[in-house]
Amino acid sequence: MRRIKLRMNEQRKYQVIKDLVDQHKNKRRAALTLDITVRQVNRLIRKYQDKGKAAFVHGNRNRQPVNCLTTEINKQIVTLYRSKYQDCNFKHYTELLNRREHLPVSYSSVYSRLTQADIYPPKLWRKTHKKRAKARYRAKHPTAKTKTVKQAVNYQLALEDAHPRRERCKYFGEEIQMDASSIVWFGTKKAALHLAIDDATGNLVGAYFDWQETLNGYYHVFEQILKNYGIPYRFKTDNRTVFNYETAKTKSENKDVLTQFGYACQILGVNLVTTSVSQAKGRIERANQTVQSRLKPELRLAGVTTIEQANHYLTATFIPAFNREFGQDYRQVTSTFEQAPDNRKINYTLAVLSPRVFDSGSTISFKHKYYQAVKASGELVCFMKGTKCLVIEALDGQLLVTVKDQVYALKELAKNAQHSPDLDVAAKPKRPKKKYLPPMSHPWKRASFLAQQRKAHYQHQYA
Repeated sequence: MRRIKLRMNEQRKYQVIKDLVDQHKNKRRAALTLDITVRQVNRLIRKYQDKGKAAFVHGNRNRQPVNCLTTEINKQIVTLYRSKYQDCNFKHYTELLNRREHLPVSYSSVYSRLTQADIYPPKLWRKTHKKRAKARYRAKHPTAKTKTVKQAVNYQLALEDAHPRRERCKYFGEEIQMDASSIVWFGTKKAALHLAIDDATGNLVGAYFDWQETLNGYYHVFEQILKNYGIPYRFKTDNRTVFNYETAKTKSENKDVLTQFGYACQILGVNLVTTSVSQAKGRIERANQTVQSRLKPELRLAGVTTIEQANHYLTATFIPAFNREFGQDYRQVTSTFEQAPDNRKINYTLAVLSPRVFDSGSTISFKHKYYQAVKASGELVCFMKGTKCLVIEALDGQLLVTVKDQVYALKELAKNAQHSPDLDVAAKPKRPKKKYLPPMSHPWKRASFLAQQRKAHYQHQYA
């Protein structure tokens, strides 16, 4: 005869009904003991008389639920993670299973299956933070008891160690936080991802890959913001050495982010705030962590190997998906963006400005090459030795130079002539096309730029 095992509540119910039948006890007392009605007591008596102890075993015991995942799907979840999605966090992996593998599973199912297979998330935040907090408290209080350390870490933090949550900004475009993270995103070489996020809505408003964290990357992010949304009210960035140089003599124009980027912000009327405290711009710091855990495996799965492909994937696929998942609908939030200028003005405003001096050959040196100033018609313009000028490298790569209140194009002076008038008789040189030269305006005056540069470096007033 098969032995019947009952659980605790089933055993209690069985014992009460058995005593009621065998000893002819009161049904109302049994109903009060089991917290059921007398009618239900009569039903249990009939079941006990028909089946005995087996009547109290729940009918769903050892029966697989209808919504339970099959053994094949459970094995597939573990196998896919180990072979294909090993660098994804569990939440992202669940989304990829639904989107790419067409497996509609829940996060709890994925988490339980992977942990049962001794697979854990890439970042165990809670345990790691607790260890670090204990180490910091022990360093400050070396004589504290273990019980005191546990209470201090688990329940209360010192004010200087705590970073209490703050309110988001009220308006869309009120504060745009920017930062860059440099890791091996694709291929074998490190690249810097420049990100910009809106504090009010949590939407990514710009992203651009470059090989290093430079002015070029932040200019392209600024361009995306201007073309897609408009002119924001304020930028907030970090204050690392790549942004701020103590002296203007040893800097490089391409890395002089605060004077160049701040000058562009001043022209467009954008406030620029810098801080060395990462918690002051926690929105972009947290976004960097989320993007690192999600974008890197997606680039690998999409077969991205070049920086051009990566930038296209950012704007076409990743940013819209990120904003749908983590951001708010910015159209439902009051916007403080002002109307952006046209594309031509954006191109010339987001420019790298570099002071130069003409030599005795009426040429200037720029990026290891020599250039001469020419008019729009192509006519050469000569200047005296020592004439100071300002070279303007537009966002699209066009080179201009300003001398006093005039703008000229720059023509590269090749090492050897491209045409010989004596020997190349048959080949006639083509007449140069007339180039577009933008009108002279305030941002390109050399004195204004140098004044802003001095203020940024020495007075730390950027925009």
